[in-house]
Amino acid sequence: MQLSEVILRPVITEQSMRLMDENKYTFEVDRRADKPYIKQAVEAMFEGVKVAKVNTVNVDGKLKRMGRYQGFTRKYKKAIVTLTPDSKTIELFGSEAE
Repeated sequence: MQLSEVILRPVITEQSMRLMDENKYTFEVDRRADKPYIKQAVEAMFEGVKVAKVNTVNVDGKLKRMGRYQGFTRKYKKAIVTLTPDSKTIELFGSEAE
């Protein structure tokens, strides 16, 4: 698994936006990735970023129904990455040039 394949996408929710004020960023990551590998991937993907710690959560799929049929949504792994105070911030949304 390459470092570029570890981070799949950012998780954009109200709670994750609130955590950005505390220098914590939430990403959906590959299910096989461990904490040191996630740390390396974040530091390699975003220049000038230093990771203080990584917390991971395995999110189970929810039970969903369509009529009499039921199934589960997909499982995924979520990583909450805390940056050091002297680290640069991660720009998830492109800044608009005027």
